[in-house]
Amino acid sequence: MAKKERPAAQSDGRNRVVIERMDPRIDCGRFPIKRVVGEPVTVEADVFADGHDAISGLLLHRHIRDEEWAESAIEHIGNDRWRGTFQVLKLGEYEYSIQAWIDHFKTWRRDLRKRLDAGQVEPADVQMGAELIDAASGRASGADKKALADWASSLATIPNRLEAANLALSAELAAIMDRYPDRSLATTAGERLRVVVERERARFSSWYEFFPRSCTPDASRHATLADCVSILPYVAGMGFDVFYLPPVHPVGRTHRKGKNNTLVPARKDPGSPWAIGADTGGHTALNPDLGTLEQFDQFVAEAAQSGLEVALDIAFQCSPDHPYVKAHPEWFQHRPDGAIQYAENPPKKYEDIYPFNFETSDWKALWEELRDVFLFWVDHGVRIFRVDNPHTKPFAFWEWVISEIRQRNPGVIFLSEAFTRPKVMYRLAKAGFSQSYTYFPWRNTSWELRQYHDVVTRGEIAEYFRPNSWPNTPDILPEYLQTGGRPAFMTRLVLAATLTANYGIYGPAFELVENVPREPGSEEYLDSEKYEIRARLADIEKPGSLKDFVALINRIRRENPALQSDRNLVFHNADNPELICYSKRTHDFSNVILVVVNLDPHHVQSGWLDVNPRELGTSSQADYQAHDLISGGRYLFHGRNNFVVLDPSKAPAHVFRIRRRVRTEQDFEYYL
Repeated sequence: MAKKERPAAQSDGRNRVVIERMDPRIDCGRFPIKRVVGEPVTVEADVFADGHDAISGLLLHRHIRDEEWAESAIEHIGNDRWRGTFQVLKLGEYEYSIQAWIDHFKTWRRDLRKRLDAGQVEPADVQMGAELIDAASGRASGADKKALADWASSLATIPNRLEAANLALSAELAAIMDRYPDRSLATTAGERLRVVVERERARFSSWYEFFPRSCTPDASRHATLADCVSILPYVAGMGFDVFYLPPVHPVGRTHRKGKNNTLVPARKDPGSPWAIGADTGGHTALNPDLGTLEQFDQFVAEAAQSGLEVALDIAFQCSPDHPYVKAHPEWFQHRPDGAIQYAENPPKKYEDIYPFNFETSDWKALWEELRDVFLFWVDHGVRIFRVDNPHTKPFAFWEWVISEIRQRNPGVIFLSEAFTRPKVMYRLAKAGFSQSYTYFPWRNTSWELRQYHDVVTRGEIAEYFRPNSWPNTPDILPEYLQTGGRPAFMTRLVLAATLTANYGIYGPAFELVENVPREPGSEEYLDSEKYEIRARLADIEKPGSLKDFVALINRIRRENPALQSDRNLVFHNADNPELICYSKRTHDFSNVILVVVNLDPHHVQSGWLDVNPRELGTSSQADYQAHDLISGGRYLFHGRNNFVVLDPSKAPAHVFRIRRRVRTEQDFEYYL
């Protein structure tokens, strides 16, 4: 007969409280959740014990650099589930856990009240409480110590047991006892969960992508970063706060791509900025055609003066001319003939790019070198990085390198450009990326948009994945924009800017409504800036630009805190599938936004909305005002069903600020 294994011994067999299913928790605590400075963290757990004794507990939390744990109350919310909240106030990483214990005083007090109501109080019942209070006085100090000692003495000496019982049930006594519980047999959850705290821009940002070499009125001349200073007021004037630059490094000449990705470039073709490296340097060098590192530093400073942060594209790949190719050939994959393997995504070939081989035996040196690339640009004032194709590099590398950077500067933000399988995208977010590109460019119908955003803004995924919506990029000109004209661009802007708190556009292609593909069925732009210089300083003066509409939408985002978060998104029904309706609100309903968008760029669409007024913070019986922040119009809504009409040739969307009716003491009504 097999010998039975003895159950593992408890640290103290008298620890009776059980703590289970503590949340939020990602992959059993393997990865941290995410917050920004000032946000709350709400923690729940199952907390229970044998028998019927009362339980008390605390939420424990601390910044990892603090020695002492802070404590917050937890409360019972039903079915042995408890909840507590704490606020994160510093960048970096916090730990949190839950501690709970049998509260003998609360048990005694609860039962004493029942005995008193039943007329069954005995002297021993009062004496038991006096002993508990006397023990608490030994844990107390100052005035509380004396007060508890006096209470214990009074209970022990008052002859009238009913008078003593009423004294014991004093709310003042309960409040003091709460401050000095007996935690000698407390149970602490066996795991410490983590939360990474970033700055606010990780949660709320508006990105503008711009090719610096195109900041010229003449496409035959390569612009410099000094020239780019002139575009900063234009971008800031549209309300963006992140100015994102594609790679600024030297561009290789070997297998350089020509206009429209042709294999044979003209002599002056600048090549793709993502083919990084030349005899003038690699990832820690600036393309000499853009200027010097001193001019880069000046550009970052000028951008900051305009209210813009510079984000830099980091693409870990090399042109055949990169210094790494000669200095570290072991960092690349070699073909049987000895040649280095260029990048491929069959049937696509990228002869101008060599990917790193992360399975090299020299992987530690490779990791450290790539870490130092980030640190180099951090030293030059960059605090935001858009990372190109991170899904083609190991997850372990990203977890390590992001941690390494944040240990030195916890304010650095990372955007993951990984249009790949969902679980891969989520794993990158768990590994530390602050924000992530999404499938938004290819979600067009109401059902698609609702289904997708329900996934990424709710539940466990929302604890670590922050979507960043882009209607277009230099690589992506969706069919909807190709065929929908100006209304399509306006529609996608409103959706991107209001469905998620982080969004961006590739400009000025977007506001200039550039929508011609390289060929039918392609999402590549004709005359793409990836392969040629465009005279953007001349382009932005063209009539018909959407820049004023972009500026309006960004102003609406800045002025309405409800639009600065993702996890408050609620979809509502409309009886017309060409309409999508959703709302966002602050936790106290002080700011409520209701958005209705016509998804058909070609036709007027109308329909009845089904919106529960309580979800907008108003009564189902009261009128409320819907103030359209796009047109300025004001509409009086009543109940849950209201009718809207949207003409895409004028404005394809309503962005309503909901204002509740308020009546003053002087019987004057206004909308708040």
